[in-house]
Amino acid sequence: MKLRYFEVKKARVEIIPMIDVMLFLLVFFIIVTLQMIPDAGVSLQLPTSSQTHRLKHPKFTVNILRDGTVKVKDKVFTPDQLTSLFQSDGDTVKTQVTIAASKHVAFQHFVTVMDAARRAGVTDIGIAAKPTAE
Repeated sequence: MKLRYFEVKKARVEIIPMIDVMLFLLVFFIIVTLQMIPDAGVSLQLPTSSQTHRLKHPKFTVNILRDGTVKVKDKVFTPDQLTSLFQSDGDTVKTQVTIAASKHVAFQHFVTVMDAARRAGVTDIGIAAKPTAE
């Protein structure tokens, strides 16, 4: 009868795969957190609607002030600059734009922004509104 001696191996914790997993989790949470931060906007008295529904986070939120000033991310744009901004995004068919205008804004300013978006080729345009209390 032959006796075999088994060598007892000590358990090891591999640190390199654990570091990889931790870095992956860090990157994941950073990306998720950045997507959750809303764009800085302007305080507006949005019109109300009974047919509102939540839209996906748009690529651009265009704020129209009472005097007709158009702002995107706290920068003032003319209609031509707005068209150039939308065109610089790349594939304008996939660009999502939400227009937020106060209920006191003249409708012409709203149409001007829509025209600038359509000239750029943007087809996915949302309109910001408050839901009415039912």
